[in-house]
Amino acid sequence: MSQSALIQTAAVILLGGLAQWIGTVARVPSILLLLAFGFVAGPIARNLAPGWSLEPDALFGNLLLPFVALAVALILFEGGLNLSFREIRGVRGVVALLVTAGAVATGILAAAAAGLTLGLSFELTLLLGAILTVTGPTVVLPLLRHIKPAGRVAAVLKWEGIVVDPVGALLAVLVFEVVTGHRLDDPVRHAGLAVLTTLVIGGGLGAAGALVLVAGLRSYWVPDHLQNPIATMLVVAAYVGANQVQAESGLLAVTVMGIVLANQRAVSIRSILEFKENLRVLLLSTVFILLSARMTVQDLASVGPGVAVFIAALILVVRPLSVALSTAGSRLSWRERAFVAWMAPRGIVAAAVTSVFALALEKQGLREARLLVPVMFTTIVATVIVYGLSGSTVARWLGLSDRDPQGFLIVGAHALARDLARCLAAHDIRTLLVDTNRAEIDAARAAGLSAVHASILADDVPDRLDLAGIGRLLALTANDEVNVLATERFAPLFGRANVYRLPPKGSERGRPTIERHAAGRVAFRADLTMPRLSELVASGARVTSMTLTDPVELASRRGAAAGDPVPLVVVPEPGRAQLVVAGDRPTPRPGHVVIMLARDASQIA
Repeated sequence: MSQSALIQTAAVILLGGLAQWIGTVARVPSILLLLAFGFVAGPIARNLAPGWSLEPDALFGNLLLPFVALAVALILFEGGLNLSFREIRGVRGVVALLVTAGAVATGILAAAAAGLTLGLSFELTLLLGAILTVTGPTVVLPLLRHIKPAGRVAAVLKWEGIVVDPVGALLAVLVFEVVTGHRLDDPVRHAGLAVLTTLVIGGGLGAAGALVLVAGLRSYWVPDHLQNPIATMLVVAAYVGANQVQAESGLLAVTVMGIVLANQRAVSIRSILEFKENLRVLLLSTVFILLSARMTVQDLASVGPGVAVFIAALILVVRPLSVALSTAGSRLSWRERAFVAWMAPRGIVAAAVTSVFALALEKQGLREARLLVPVMFTTIVATVIVYGLSGSTVARWLGLSDRDPQGFLIVGAHALARDLARCLAAHDIRTLLVDTNRAEIDAARAAGLSAVHASILADDVPDRLDLAGIGRLLALTANDEVNVLATERFAPLFGRANVYRLPPKGSERGRPTIERHAAGRVAFRADLTMPRLSELVASGARVTSMTLTDPVELASRRGAAAGDPVPLVVVPEPGRAQLVVAGDRPTPRPGHVVIMLARDASQIA
């Protein structure tokens, strides 16, 4: 590898990681930054500093499109691993209609819009419409993680974004063959045969790959350290094998493989899922930067002003109409339908399929086909920008999202946890208690608190919980192992900085029973174990709250004596909470509310 190629490869990884990190810290969709970084490193640098531009075609050569295709396959497989049928109870019909009737409606309406605004030939408008049925999980999933919509809309959009990819790709293949003159003697028969072949081969190979992996794991034929390599091998084999029989059926194969693995109960796939999530971030970053860097300023300038009208029609007319058709008579509220109608960005799959078809059409002498790639790329950029910048605002306006959820998922519903939840609720902070003890749950519900009878470690718990307005976990059980496992389980959802647990037993004597660096931040105080909390409660301490007039005394007396109040949470204003963490001294100001464990609230008057 030449030094230039090494530098460009490193630059792709560096820019991708930087865009992901900045997006997370700045609360901006990372997809926007990936597109921007790629565009700056490619077309802009190519014009301003030719020797320093990123050149994907020179770097990868003929391997670029195969690399993108395999990356998309792995991303779709990871998406399938996150699809649980429990998520869409009550809205399965909506998902089914979105990826069938909704996809067809999108293709027809998008083709009509392209014909009216872009001036393309009838054949190309049909092909463009078919490709645009793909909404793109490579964009939808990161946006959903950023927006965090409540209720069923996240599940509906996630399922649609992943499942519609193979459907849209198949439609595009069928239209492409008609456009290029293949099988015109009996198009209906050919289309039916292609659909049947895709379902049988794609679905069959995907299911077979999943069953082979499950059998290998269940029989211990696959060592732990080879689980991820073997899973990746089977995904690639299913994808390539299906594509050899029917074009683009590999997307269905990897999607089915992921869904089957996600919904089987024979073996745990948590380690595979975690690995694939990390791999997805790397692949997503790399592919978006490469594809955006591949464009030229001339390509974008060639599309003309009509593309703006076309994109506006996609966003304001095509998507709302297809969603209205698919959700008519469903259980979704009008707010949920509105948000689904306002979320249809296009992504890598659309770009990759367009690149392949445009190249094939140009080789057949259809020069107009060169416009497909810049039109699609402009559509991708515009839809990502529009939905990325407006998604959070629209979700909040519809009451489906909270930009910075302050609520707590509390593991344990004992008296102390109930008292803490009651004090938090009194200051407009949502709580949800989870416990396996039915009596404790009944007591919580009798007190007017939201509570769920379940094990926090059960596989289906995240799907059963209504986490709207909740952004943190606080594990307060008497079992240190459960506390650690709960924080590990919910760290990917809430972030490592937002999962808390009690210190393990023995911490007050300097001999903790759990490793010091176990998952979860230690809540309250390093020596405030469950046995110590029980002692304080037995001696008359209760969870209470008080508005401070002079916080100096509280700060100076924290932990000074056994009878002193123990600050638990600081509430700067209604609806906002700062959990006290071991090692950090709280700094409440006059007017702030402090929720504490104290024998007598007058202690800090």
